[in-house]
Amino acid sequence: MIHPVDTTISILYIVFIFAIGLWAGIKHKYKTGQQNQASEYFLAGKTLRWPMIGLALFATNISCVHLVSLAQSGFDSGLLNGNFEWMAAFTLILLSLFFVPFYIRSGVTTLPDFLEKRYDRASRDWLAIVSVVSAIVIHISFSLLAGGIVLQTLFGVDLYTSVIVIAVITSIYTIVGGLRAVVVTESIQTVVLLSGAIIMTFAAYHKMGGWQPMVNVLEQHHQLEKLSMMRPHGDSSGLPWYAVFLGYPILGIWYWCADQTIVQRVLGAKDENHARIGPLFCGFIKILPVFIFVVPGLFAYALVQTGQLDVTALKTISNGKEVINSKGIYTLMILQLIPKGLAGILVAALLSGLMSQISGALNSISTMASYDIYQRYRPGASDQKLVNAGKIAAGLSLIFSLLLLPLLNSYESIFNGLNDIIAHIAPPITCVFLLGIFWGKASAESSKLTLYIGSATGVIVFITGKVFPAGFMGQIPFMMMAFYLFCFCVFLQVIFSYLFPVKHTAESARLYWKSPLESLSSKGWSGLGNYKLLSLVLFLVMCTLFWIFR
Repeated sequence: MIHPVDTTISILYIVFIFAIGLWAGIKHKYKTGQQNQASEYFLAGKTLRWPMIGLALFATNISCVHLVSLAQSGFDSGLLNGNFEWMAAFTLILLSLFFVPFYIRSGVTTLPDFLEKRYDRASRDWLAIVSVVSAIVIHISFSLLAGGIVLQTLFGVDLYTSVIVIAVITSIYTIVGGLRAVVVTESIQTVVLLSGAIIMTFAAYHKMGGWQPMVNVLEQHHQLEKLSMMRPHGDSSGLPWYAVFLGYPILGIWYWCADQTIVQRVLGAKDENHARIGPLFCGFIKILPVFIFVVPGLFAYALVQTGQLDVTALKTISNGKEVINSKGIYTLMILQLIPKGLAGILVAALLSGLMSQISGALNSISTMASYDIYQRYRPGASDQKLVNAGKIAAGLSLIFSLLLLPLLNSYESIFNGLNDIIAHIAPPITCVFLLGIFWGKASAESSKLTLYIGSATGVIVFITGKVFPAGFMGQIPFMMMAFYLFCFCVFLQVIFSYLFPVKHTAESARLYWKSPLESLSSKGWSGLGNYKLLSLVLFLVMCTLFWIFR
């Protein structure tokens, strides 16, 4: 159990974030009055600058799931799942170069709104529904599950009681303050989260005596492959190098370029330059998770092998054998490696990840529910009614996400469970967005049919794989399944685009690139703040890192 001093620090942190969130939202609401109330609530009045956008993108992405499950993956498979963090940088470059210009110039409030401008209303409706469901499952429920496991281990509080309390506190300031409250609190939480993760990394490094002693332990136990991110064909992880390069872009483009929960921070940008630099700033921050989230789990494995970390509390019996339930490895490290006082900061970091993920998802759900669903049936609704509809939707979504927890807890690895679900949701959405902005012949009818058939296929494949895990579907790694489903969706959309030729409106004709180089025609800021220069630097840095840890 955690020390009372650390408990006090954790509680004070929650109170502080709650107060800041309410203050940020209410203060700005008072200053702006009733003018542009919906825009202020959902998009912070489109006044966000690049540092806040980058920090908020990172905070919305990094949750308790990452802190807990990336340490778990580091313990189980080494640096392998760090691919999900570093590959994100490449998709953030795509967001900055190719997607942001259309999002900002079209003046959309939501990504379903963009699909309507590029295709038709049916595509917008379908994406709105899928996006709300995915936000509930992926961004809220999994985060609550990871947070509940942590709080249960540290404080001995029932899993469901702890997550309900945190979820209610977070939802209050999110529902009251809107996107401005979310972004302000996320910026603070990012700093706290990174600080806590760095403390844990240093503690594990110090306990082990450095990097080389850890490498020596891995060598003694024939586990040097844990240091490699590029695994060969047939690797037991089911994630060989080609699966990373073929499968991740499908997941990543949906997550970083076409998911409302993430992209909403970009939609609130002050202008196109801020909207482009923000994601690139986030891309540079995404270098850190491998070193401060995954590596501590790798050190934990070495510490267990040398008897310096006691995992007795995590041992369970599975199929007649004693195994370590590695889900709790991060909280065990907090209890055994972190001194009194600092442990409270680590818990605050975990709570930061949990609260920022929930707040970001709730805000995006309320935005889509208001603009993409409620306004459809109440086109003349006032700003106040739009905001109220969004608040109600956020509250209902929170309740539904809590009901999903027992089902999602059946996954052995939270991180793999999360990506397994994304792999079956993302392909049709990634397809219609990519073809939509790069291929002028992609038609509205083809988009609608691809979303319908592609999503249905993903659900069928997912269920089949779970019902018959030993069958053909169940044996395909989720990253390769994402790639196969994407290829199927591209085939569908191309065929349907020729069967039902495109009929561009004046607006849709401006929402695709005539040439990829056209996206670079905007000069951007001069000097080091130029989006082209930063994109090139980020690309080269990531290629170098992959080469070093290949």
